[in-house]
Amino acid sequence: MRQHSGIGVLDKAMAVLYAAAEQPCGLNELCARTGLPRATAHRLAVGLETHRLLARDGNGLWRPGPALSELATTAADPIVEAAAAILPRLREITGESVQLYRLDGHSRVAVAALEPSSGLRDTVPVGARLPLTAGSAAKVLLAWADPETQRSVLADAVFGERALTEVRRRGWAQSAAERAAGVASVSAPVRDSAGNVVAAVSVSGPIDRMGRRPGARWAADLVAAADALHKRL
Repeated sequence: MRQHSGIGVLDKAMAVLYAAAEQPCGLNELCARTGLPRATAHRLAVGLETHRLLARDGNGLWRPGPALSELATTAADPIVEAAAAILPRLREITGESVQLYRLDGHSRVAVAALEPSSGLRDTVPVGARLPLTAGSAAKVLLAWADPETQRSVLADAVFGERALTEVRRRGWAQSAAERAAGVASVSAPVRDSAGNVVAAVSVSGPIDRMGRRPGARWAADLVAAADALHKRL
């Protein structure tokens, strides 16, 4: 449910934006979705188009405009800000590479990452897009994903539904040589203030250092880091 500011014209303009974001639409459908009079809906949509908050597609339908993306690039991301406070300590404790992944469709994207100062490391740059078919972070994100996503990904995954059930039971996941040869990892789910899993915090490194059952060594620290992230959200 959308919030109302009490500023009539602003709330109406936001209703128009949300309607176009739901699906590109013309004036008739815009009026149907917003409940606004035809003249009001048209005036607001044209005004938002002038400011590039709405744009017309090839069929002349309104859709979200480029200014929204431009504004979003400067927006603060609470989970990335929380990671900046928590990941350095996790890297210090483990001496390994640490990452924070977010679900994006059938992939996971690294939104924060830190590497150890020396030695062999598992380098995952911020912005890296990895599949959900292998790795401890993939298991964590998929374990709490919607059923349709789970079914689609599990068809090609190196693990099965039983592994996801185990992740949900114990609250963390581990992997060894799943995503990349010679790399092990441990991950835990990060929850928002409503308790929804919104990310996976991970530590990864060479199997020679982390072992083939890295959870025995680092799971408690990952769960603690995930809890610290949750509290900051």
